[in-house]
Amino acid sequence: MVTPLEVVHINGVGWYEETAQPQGIWRLSLVTYGKCVYWVNGDKQIMQKGELLLIPGGVPYYGKSIPTVTHTQIVILLKQDEAGGLPALEQHHALWHRPGCYELLHQRMKSIQQQWEERPSYYVMMSQALLMEVLIYINRELDRGVIPPERHRYVERMKRYIEQHYREKVTKEELGDEIGKSPNYAAALFKSITNQTISEYVHDQRMKRALYLLTESQLSIQEIAEFLGYRDLSYFYRIFKRLMGSPPSDLLQERPPVV
Repeated sequence: MVTPLEVVHINGVGWYEETAQPQGIWRLSLVTYGKCVYWVNGDKQIMQKGELLLIPGGVPYYGKSIPTVTHTQIVILLKQDEAGGLPALEQHHALWHRPGCYELLHQRMKSIQQQWEERPSYYVMMSQALLMEVLIYINRELDRGVIPPERHRYVERMKRYIEQHYREKVTKEELGDEIGKSPNYAAALFKSITNQTISEYVHDQRMKRALYLLTESQLSIQEIAEFLGYRDLSYFYRIFKRLMGSPPSDLLQERPPVV
């Protein structure tokens, strides 16, 4: 069983950390905005959004913010109580990785952070399950081998296209045109790299905007659903609850007061 021991969100320009975790304790960091720098065993690595670093216990490191550059990262200290099954936790050197499924990892690690901060019933077990999912995604990518840079570029272009057209119906034909490949190739490549279908990624992008609009705007849920491309309000409710864990109506109380 893999158990989180500490979960922190680092945010700012003045961060500095120098230590080595005890044997058996790993440090997993996912950079979610900006850039920072790490030195691990004397090797320098500039980390930027979408990259992760897994440092085994006993390996000395230090990390710091880059002057005048803000960044954010989610850091989890974790312990594996039982051996076996996760090659990434059996190594003795630091692992730097740029995951194709960054959005999935970010979502899961944010959920772990939320569990750790709010501490609802069974939060440790829920955090264990989410963390295991994160590590499985990482290990699957490592088992598959290095993704050629060209494929990463294709997927990033498709992601940008979706982020610009998320309110519309995005098809594999459109994404194929965007990267100059066949629709089936585009859809298969997108799924193999991100671990999400095109439709799943579109829904994720819509839900990110929905969270913002539900808490920061005065639009009704019906108006938000229509703005995001959902003509059926009940369908919007189902997608939101499945991905966010609660109905959209629960967030209305977090809205700022009307002045």
